[in-house]
Amino acid sequence: MAIAALLLLLAAAPAQAPEAPRWPRPQADDARQEAAVRELLQRLLGPRAAGGFAVSVNRSLAAGGLDSYRLSSPPGARERVRVAGSSGVAAAAGIYRYLRELCGCHVSWSGAQLRLPEPLPAVPGVISATSPNRFRYYQNVCTQSYSYVWWDWARWEREIDWMALNGINLALAFTGQEAIWQRVYLSLGLNQSEIDEYFTGPAFLAWNRMGNLHTWAGPLPLAWNLKQLYLQYRILERMRSLGMIPVLPAFAGHVPRGVLRAFPRINVTRLGSWSNFDCTYSCTYLLDPGDPMFPVIGTLFLKELISEFSTDHIYSADTFNEMSPLSAEPAYLSGVSAAVFRSMTGADPRAIWLMQGWLFQHQPDFWQPAQVRALLHGVPIGRMLVLDLFAESKPVYLRTESFYGQPFIWCMLHNFGGNHGLFGTVESINHGPFAARRFPNSTMVGTGLAPEGIEQNDVMYELMSELGWRQEPVDLVQWVANYAERRYGARNVKAAGAWQLLLRSVYNCSGVCVNHNRSPLVRRPSLRMPTELWYNESDVYEAWRLLLEAAAELGSSPTFRYDLVDVTRQALQQLVSEYYLEIRQAFASHSLPELLIAGGVLVYDLLPELDGLLASDQHFLLGRWLEEARAAATSDKEAELYDLNARNQLTLWGPSGNILDYANKQLGGLVLDYYGVRWSLFVSALVESLNTGTPFHQDQFNQAVFQVERGFIYNGKRYPSKPAGDTLEIVKKIFLKYYPHAEQRSRAGAA
Repeated sequence: MAIAALLLLLAAAPAQAPEAPRWPRPQADDARQEAAVRELLQRLLGPRAAGGFAVSVNRSLAAGGLDSYRLSSPPGARERVRVAGSSGVAAAAGIYRYLRELCGCHVSWSGAQLRLPEPLPAVPGVISATSPNRFRYYQNVCTQSYSYVWWDWARWEREIDWMALNGINLALAFTGQEAIWQRVYLSLGLNQSEIDEYFTGPAFLAWNRMGNLHTWAGPLPLAWNLKQLYLQYRILERMRSLGMIPVLPAFAGHVPRGVLRAFPRINVTRLGSWSNFDCTYSCTYLLDPGDPMFPVIGTLFLKELISEFSTDHIYSADTFNEMSPLSAEPAYLSGVSAAVFRSMTGADPRAIWLMQGWLFQHQPDFWQPAQVRALLHGVPIGRMLVLDLFAESKPVYLRTESFYGQPFIWCMLHNFGGNHGLFGTVESINHGPFAARRFPNSTMVGTGLAPEGIEQNDVMYELMSELGWRQEPVDLVQWVANYAERRYGARNVKAAGAWQLLLRSVYNCSGVCVNHNRSPLVRRPSLRMPTELWYNESDVYEAWRLLLEAAAELGSSPTFRYDLVDVTRQALQQLVSEYYLEIRQAFASHSLPELLIAGGVLVYDLLPELDGLLASDQHFLLGRWLEEARAAATSDKEAELYDLNARNQLTLWGPSGNILDYANKQLGGLVLDYYGVRWSLFVSALVESLNTGTPFHQDQFNQAVFQVERGFIYNGKRYPSKPAGDTLEIVKKIFLKYYPHAEQRSRAGAA
């Protein structure tokens, strides 16, 4: 069909009446879900151990639509453990509970501890659970770029297994959408150069999809689109086979500039710039909700997407992510949301819109009650599902009367930018979901994990996932003691003591807590950097000591070694702040010898020691991140583009440091060749200032250090993607050198 005729048909078609609200059910039948869980067991435990489980899925067990599982060990049965679940993910969650509580096992991003007792323990009586809410959600739009961007199928398979074991039944499935948009834009009459101008590079697609950015770090190779398309087929098949509901993307109203050429009379407005980017890469065009092309483009995209991937009827779109709407008039705002929703129901009358509620807490001055209500009520009640994205620190449901009747999911955001750093709000997440459920006229329908970046702070995600199945808070002290024992495969007094210290300090931030690492270590140096902490730093030093003492017994455990690296890293991050304060004080008092000593220790010993520590663990390697990026390429030219994307995201985040260090990581190679070089230049500049008697000018330093930062992105250096060195020996050496100094400083600070 010619494009003009197709557009006329879509535009003239009468709007289909949305069906009554109805939560989607898993696509796969019970038998397929059973098979998928058995396959998961084989991947996790191997065929012999997996043979000890009998798995059944029966959706009728979901009373009132709430997932449930049941564990038992009938006398005389061939299989030691029988697992019955209302869905595949419910059965998988039941299996993981059995492995945790009866076998002392553990599965996380940083490793698994799966030493099973022989024979498998019988289930005492019957163990059962029903989730108190319909959904257990996972992902953040930004996670697609900060964590998943370079993943192959093997890594996605492990992630989906982890999701199932943690009972996740609702998750974003955004991979491959650019291939669909490519077709749609071509069918609308755009040429390839106009499409290339619009898409960003792979590491920045999350913000292209939300209308924040265009063009930057592109163009997006066609080979990328094709590979991602095939990857999406496998992701969706596996998610659905386990009983998950994948959330597909929808049209939010943002269009490429080329649409203006193809449709000269189209009514668009250019939005303002975003986050220190100018209009070279920002200022996206937003289609007016009243323009007849809005439903045409939105429905065309969704029809093409559904034709390619089928659908589970929940779609995600974010029109005003960190961008001010053109008008605060309620009529305009409800018109925008109504237009977005109409473009969904034009392709799928059963559509439900999943929207991140980040905008309401990010710009509270704009989003007053009238504005929030208008945006939410542009969609029929029950047909929008809102993510209260940062509920552990800034819950929005409290000030919006439970989102004015729209269902919502209480989410733990926890992490920004994929930063490293021990952090948590255990008290908040242990009580927050239950308080939200008891809120007058609550419309809460689930709990969720919504980090911007993953593969950090495993403990927080295990706790939050467990809470999605609980009817009341846990005893945190007992819970973390059990967690440490499972994670390492043995009970150890020293390790247990370390975890109690971490629980009461780094993992117990209260009030409005933002886990965005602003340590001087990972920031462009200046004389005005904050060093305040939300916890007693001596607790981390003491936990460091206790973990090292536990190494004699637990040192062979991969998860223990990971935690030892992570806690040592945190201790050294604290020491960087201490030496920074000494540097600042020495400069202020014009004490050159003290400046040289503190600066010398930091630049020539502490940072190299930290880099060597990180290089000893596969989870903390810059080379791994860069090699994964290069492995996604199909040519040398693509590999160079992806390498630039991967480096820029970690550092400058834009052409000129637009969101400098937002996505900072502590990785072997990055600490020495990026952070270390910046610190060396900073200390040298301060020394020169004292030697010559000339003032230190931050602006001049920023110009000089920018060349260093930019040079790192383009230096072409290949970094090791395999760990080097003995972690335990490296930690012992660092501990003997720095712990006495750290302990002395802690006592002095306490006094």
